[in-house]
Amino acid sequence: MNRSYQYDRPIPVADGIFWVGFHEEKTNLHCNPYLLVEGDQAVLIDGGSRPDFAVVMMKILQAGLQPGQITALIYHHYDPDLCGSMPNLVDIIDNPALKIFSDPLDRVFLTYYLGKENHPLLKTVNFSERGYTFNSRKLRFIRTPFCHNAGSFMTYDTKTKVLFTSDLFGSFSKTWDLYINLSPGCYTCRDYQNCPNRRTYCPLPDILSFHRRIMPSGKALKYAMDQIRPLDIDVIAPQHGGIISKKEDIAFLIDKLANLERVGIDAYL
Repeated sequence: MNRSYQYDRPIPVADGIFWVGFHEEKTNLHCNPYLLVEGDQAVLIDGGSRPDFAVVMMKILQAGLQPGQITALIYHHYDPDLCGSMPNLVDIIDNPALKIFSDPLDRVFLTYYLGKENHPLLKTVNFSERGYTFNSRKLRFIRTPFCHNAGSFMTYDTKTKVLFTSDLFGSFSKTWDLYINLSPGCYTCRDYQNCPNRRTYCPLPDILSFHRRIMPSGKALKYAMDQIRPLDIDVIAPQHGGIISKKEDIAFLIDKLANLERVGIDAYL
């Protein structure tokens, strides 16, 4: 692990973007909420589980933000590790103009967190070029159906070229760092147990295993990668695992996942 990071503080990822996640060395599933700040407004992406609420909110405050400045919550799918703290966030933000963005296919599940059907704060993501803009910062929403839920999607920040991919590009790993860095030798390696660069840990087996276990099929995964290819991406920020910030690594992993075999149900057919 890179000990230079202060994991008890918000960590800058790009201009106006902070990792506000929870780090626990004993777990192998690290969750990554992200805070986007533009002027006096902010958006929180995949806000985290209920047990992590206090940690995430403390980091939001440490970033110099008051809860009422958050104008939108974005939930890429409905799992509790993303959405569990939703009622806590709604209460502390206390803003009737707050927007909670989700895909319509996820709405029925999100109402269970809010305790009310057709909750007035729930909004449908706009998959057109309009997306969502706050203080001139434009976010685009991109469909990735069945990766891994029917209503899964991603968010692209046009200002910084950061793509928030939710479970895509994620991993389970007890050997965790905020960033994943590959080397050119990784691109051609065929034996992840015997690293030619003599690295003590290779992140690729954990990434590939995660996608085989979490994604329903190779077809769904390939479709998602095809949506990502045309984008100009500087950083991939997944909801689990580590951030990917080298274009060569991003291109390699897109190809690797697009062609991954034995994904989900495919392993049983």
